[in-house]
Amino acid sequence: MDQTAPLIDPFQRAITYLRVSVTDRCDFRCVYCMSENMQFLPKKELLTLEELDRMCSTFIRLGVRKLRITGGEPLVRRDIMTFFQAMKLHLDAGTLDELTLTTNGSQLARFAEPLAAAGVKRINVSLDTLDEAKFAEVTRWGRLQQVLNGIDAAQAAGLRVKINAVALKGFNEDELFTLQEWCAARDMDLTFIEVMPMGDLGNEDRLDQYWSLKDLRARLAVRFTLTDLAMRTGGPARYVQLEETGQKIGFITPLSHNFCESCNRVRLTCTGQLYMCLGQEDMADLRAPLRASEGDALLEDAIRRAINLKPKGHDFDYSRQAVDGQMSRHMSHTGG
Repeated sequence: MDQTAPLIDPFQRAITYLRVSVTDRCDFRCVYCMSENMQFLPKKELLTLEELDRMCSTFIRLGVRKLRITGGEPLVRRDIMTFFQAMKLHLDAGTLDELTLTTNGSQLARFAEPLAAAGVKRINVSLDTLDEAKFAEVTRWGRLQQVLNGIDAAQAAGLRVKINAVALKGFNEDELFTLQEWCAARDMDLTFIEVMPMGDLGNEDRLDQYWSLKDLRARLAVRFTLTDLAMRTGGPARYVQLEETGQKIGFITPLSHNFCESCNRVRLTCTGQLYMCLGQEDMADLRAPLRASEGDALLEDAIRRAINLKPKGHDFDYSRQAVDGQMSRHMSHTGG
C-alpha cells in the first residue's frame, strides 16, 4: 500500500476532517445525548492523551487538515490542555489548518485563554435554550449562568463562538427569535441541528421531539430575507444569511436532507474506534494496531483499510414514522 497517498474513500472523497472524542464523560446529561445514569467506560479502554496525540498525528500525516475535539465534554478530561498543546505543533508546522472543539461551555471560563494560546480560533458551544428552568431540564445537571460566563470568557479571549442549538419540538420552538436575536447582538453565528435517533429511545421519544428545520427555516423567512450561502466550514451545515442583520444561520439536517455526497470526515471515539459514518454501525478498531507496535506502520495500514470501507451515505428517515437507521450507541460515545 502506498504510504504517501492521501486518504481517499471509495467514492473519491478526500478525508481531510477528523472529529475526535477525547472522553465519554460529561458534566451535563442532555436528554438527547445521554441517559440520566450513564455507565461510563473503564479507564483502561480509553486512549491515553499520549495515544490520542499519536493517533491524531498519524491522521495529520495522512492528510487530515482539520481536527475537531469533542466528547462527552472534552474540557472535563484531566490534563486535556497537554493534548491541545501537542496539536498546536502541527498548526505551527503548517501541517494542520484548524484545531477546534465543540463544548457545552461549562468549563470555558477556566479554559478559554489556554485554548486561544494553543491556536484554537473558533469553537462551537452547544446551547438549546436561554431559559434557566428549561436549560436545567434539558441538561438535567446544567447551570445556565456558568455557560453564559464561559461564552463571555471565550469572546474576551478572542475566540469566535458559534452556537449550536438542537431543534426540539415543543421545547425551544418559542425561542427561535430569542436565540437568533441574542446571537446577533453578540456577533455569534447560530446553527440549528435536527434531533438524531441516537441511543436509548425507550428513554426519550425522538419522533415526538423532531422539529423539521424546513419548518424552522420557513418561520425565519416570515421575519427575514434569507439568502442561501455557498460557504462550507468543513462540516455538514448549510448556511443562509439574514439580510436584515447580516447574521449567518446554519442548518444541519441529517434527517430531512441527506448531506452525504460531500462528506469529508470520519469520527474517532475515545476508545480508538473509527466510525466512517455517523449514521452507520460500521467501524474499525484502531486501538489494537496502535497498541500492538511502537511504530505507526500497522496503524497507518489500519486507517487506510478503514477509509476504504467508508459508505456512500446513511439512512435516517423520519418520514416513514419509524426510525430506520436508529443507532444503539449514545452520542456521547461517538462524539457529538
